[in-house]
Amino acid sequence: MSGILYLVATPIGNLSDLSPRALATLEAVDFIAAEDTRVSLKLLSHFGIKKPLVSYHQHNHVTAGETVLRRLLAGENCALVTDAGMPAVSDPGEDLVRACAESGVEVIPIPGCCALVCALAASGLPTGRFTFEGFLTTNKKNRREHLQSLVSEQRTMIFYEAPHKLLTTLQDMLEVFGDRPLALCRELTKLHEETIRTTLSAAVERYTGTPPRGEFVLVLSGAQPVEEAAVTLAEGVALVRRRREAGMGMKEAVKAVAADTGLNRNELYAAALRE
Repeated sequence: MSGILYLVATPIGNLSDLSPRALATLEAVDFIAAEDTRVSLKLLSHFGIKKPLVSYHQHNHVTAGETVLRRLLAGENCALVTDAGMPAVSDPGEDLVRACAESGVEVIPIPGCCALVCALAASGLPTGRFTFEGFLTTNKKNRREHLQSLVSEQRTMIFYEAPHKLLTTLQDMLEVFGDRPLALCRELTKLHEETIRTTLSAAVERYTGTPPRGEFVLVLSGAQPVEEAAVTLAEGVALVRRRREAGMGMKEAVKAVAADTGLNRNELYAAALRE
């Protein structure tokens, strides 16, 4: 019987955010696969947990993933952790989860901190529908193309950004999207945590003279819905006339035009009869 892969969310700053269930899981598994074993060792030492650590990160995830999967298939239980937050989200852990799913290995998530959800909740922007875009590429052309593809996106958009790239990203966003409401969530759960609710233009001005510090989550307002021009009753009658001239009966033409335009069917029928 194969083992279980546990996806254990770790604190994004405040160690007190590690849940009792996460602690119990880390204590119970046979080994831990970590993005950076040095970072994870500090976390484990803080809570007095001693477990074998194996390295699993972006640069070795193919070979390391095969090793972890073999051990899981042999019956060992493994906890997958990243330096901060939920593993397998914008993270090479998704490849390991996919391999486990294909091999019939059970995968159990252990909930906890997630920077994008924390930022969205604190942003003051619509939270009902959103899209997570992760880190933008450093390549200017590709970055612009990525942003351009989101111009008509009406959902709230969430991005991660490092301080040394923040101003360039904000400038590109302002040029592509125009001025929009924005929440800048900085150093979430850490000592200097800050949420700045502003606009793209104000954010560019703010950080042009003051270099940003800390890791950022950007929560950007989506595009406003484009309102279609309302069709007047007279225009609706003209549409009915064209359909009748094409051979459609009165009732069928009125029904079709009403469905297409949103006009009241009875009012449209009466107006068409008057004509």
